[in-house]
Amino acid sequence: MSEKPKVGFYWCASCGGCEESVVDLAEGILDVVKAVDIVFWPVAMDFKRKDVEAMPDGAILATLLNGAVRSGEQEEMVRLLRRKSKLLIAYGSCAHTGGIPGLANQFSREEILKFVYQESPSTANEKNTRPQTRFAEEGRETHLPELHQVVRSLDQVVEVDYYLPGCPPTPNLLKNALGVLLSGKLPPKGAVLAPETALCNECPRKDSKPQDVAFKEFKRPHLARIETDKCILAQGFMCMGPATRAGCGAQCVQGNMPCTGCFGATSRVRDQGAKMLSSVCSNIDPKEEPEIDKVLEGIPDPVGTFYRYGLARSLLRRKVSTV
Repeated sequence: MSEKPKVGFYWCASCGGCEESVVDLAEGILDVVKAVDIVFWPVAMDFKRKDVEAMPDGAILATLLNGAVRSGEQEEMVRLLRRKSKLLIAYGSCAHTGGIPGLANQFSREEILKFVYQESPSTANEKNTRPQTRFAEEGRETHLPELHQVVRSLDQVVEVDYYLPGCPPTPNLLKNALGVLLSGKLPPKGAVLAPETALCNECPRKDSKPQDVAFKEFKRPHLARIETDKCILAQGFMCMGPATRAGCGAQCVQGNMPCTGCFGATSRVRDQGAKMLSSVCSNIDPKEEPEIDKVLEGIPDPVGTFYRYGLARSLLRRKVSTV
């Protein structure tokens, strides 16, 4: 009997939703287990790093790795799994484009540590103690991972073969991707395993989207009611659908909430946030600066709105301190 293909899952800087999405396959996970041998999935099974280190290079057919890369330990594991895997898949928004953790790139590492351990409203730390990367006591030494200066997407650290977008990817996308990987009929390297069209194409409200939009104001979902039968963007709520890849089934819109852009852009778009920002600004109704500013006040957090999932891979850059 031939040996089943080996598959691994690993979790870096992310919330854990991608790990949950594997379980969301429900009984479909039994088909996965039947078809493959899961050789590394530490969040669900008792695997150790030494188990992976003992494998020959390339022994794993595919590793689905979720999460951005923020710490030294994460980078070490990413490089190890890259070496041991024939195929490395960036699984979910954080691995694909940096995700929510990538928003930390607005601040230096020192600013983050200072706020978290000294200045946050809930912190009681009179001695201003911070975790140390090394601590020795009575002949024993403990090592903790060191935070990098910036958050990086997976392909900013190692070569990535395929991408599976979403926060998290939907069970259907995961099931289809595993089917493609196991079939041996692989798409071109670097492909995103999701539709190459904008979310608006699969939006149930697409017929209500006007040809021309003139924004007089922007509203926030917790401050105004969203009508259930009209294009959300045309109502003045920031919906990222026009700049976002399809494939999620428009689940947020189905729940009467705007798309936040977690599937990233299609391959025709270099910078998702810049595309959406350009589109929005070119369709603001007022033409005088004071009135334009008043409209834009409805978007109090532009970076968090337009780059919620993609700041790490955006065209925006900051000078990195080595301190």
